[in-house]
Amino acid sequence: MSPSRSSEGRAIDRTTTVVIGAGHAGLAASHFLSARAIDHVVLERGEVANSWRTERWDSLRLLTPNWQSGLPGHHYGGPDPDGYMSAGEVAGFIDGFAAATAAPVRTGTAVTSVRRADDGYRVTTDRGEFACRTVVLASGACNRPSVPAIAAGLPDSVTQVTPFDYRGPGQLPDGGVLVVGASATGVQLAAEIQRSGRQVTLSTGEHVRLPRLYRGRDVLWWMDASGVWDQRYDEVPDLTRARRLASPQLVGTPDRGTLDLNALTALGVEVVGRAAAVRDGEALFSGGLRNVVALADLKMDRLLGTFDEWARVSGVDSDVTPSERFDPTAVPASTRLRVDLRGGEIRTVVWATGFRPDYSWLDVPVVDGKGRLLHDGGVVDSPGLYALGLPVLRRRKSTFLHGIEDDARDVIDHLAGYLAG
Repeated sequence: MSPSRSSEGRAIDRTTTVVIGAGHAGLAASHFLSARAIDHVVLERGEVANSWRTERWDSLRLLTPNWQSGLPGHHYGGPDPDGYMSAGEVAGFIDGFAAATAAPVRTGTAVTSVRRADDGYRVTTDRGEFACRTVVLASGACNRPSVPAIAAGLPDSVTQVTPFDYRGPGQLPDGGVLVVGASATGVQLAAEIQRSGRQVTLSTGEHVRLPRLYRGRDVLWWMDASGVWDQRYDEVPDLTRARRLASPQLVGTPDRGTLDLNALTALGVEVVGRAAAVRDGEALFSGGLRNVVALADLKMDRLLGTFDEWARVSGVDSDVTPSERFDPTAVPASTRLRVDLRGGEIRTVVWATGFRPDYSWLDVPVVDGKGRLLHDGGVVDSPGLYALGLPVLRRRKSTFLHGIEDDARDVIDHLAGYLAG
């Protein structure tokens, strides 16, 4: 990396590639850049694996089993291959990868602007400026909580929390809790808060139901072995929908138990429909819960059927337990369509309604009106600009820890070709 000066006299560091973000995606990009001897720097606003250190609740564990956790040349080697890493353990795992690869990371360096220049890009940070030919955006897909507009209508007496704020039930006021969203985050928080003695109401929209174990194996083993996770983005029938799909209802616990709506109901959680509006101090819910859960059940059964067929064709039927199906999601004959938020029954609302990336610093016209990056398999709609770590970037497994290796290899191959061209 060589320094120079701008027309205003400011020092500029020059390098071939700037990688933004020192999480698993940015470090995987660095690994393949180093393998190709491409000069680069990795910029990180906090520490390596910063989001795992500072933006996760205390009890969070990976959805993927430890044996599946891996980065290029760096795999889990601990005593519990069937367990699930905590957030702190994930941070340590990624930190170990950064050290093993001697990644050129500059921590405590926040990017404030990325803009086009005649010879590539200018990357401005709070600690100086970089000139480069290519940029890899690896800052993550979960930089900000996605909170619906209806949140503005909640009474001031109700505490509002997102997964970024939440650390554990003890920080919440006494009283009932409305959790909005039934993906992995929503069901995990609903279960934890219910067990703390607070009554939870779970507002449920479209979701992905999966058993933790299927035919004696972790369900994610089936996703991997059967090739579902390796499906390429250009083979997915509805890519836009696939990229917006909620994370599956799973949790990583020592007993490897299933956490779905039936399990939550057994804990005492009240399940209601999708949060549709907040009006005059009342939360209003959709009446379509029965249809929503029926669709989730149907899709789960179809996926399990895919696994069964693969097992039959591949000859592993004899190595696993017999085919099985699970009870349909139980829904009461009638569910509540409204909750009075002014009467004290609900003291807290947890918005488990997803996350979104933050591109407020990206001064290149490659983000659409909904904040989505315009790219084709990680090749952004601006020459020399690339992305990693986004949902179904190049494969269905793109956002998972073990899914970044293939994506990073492909994207850096393209980047190298661009530089050579």
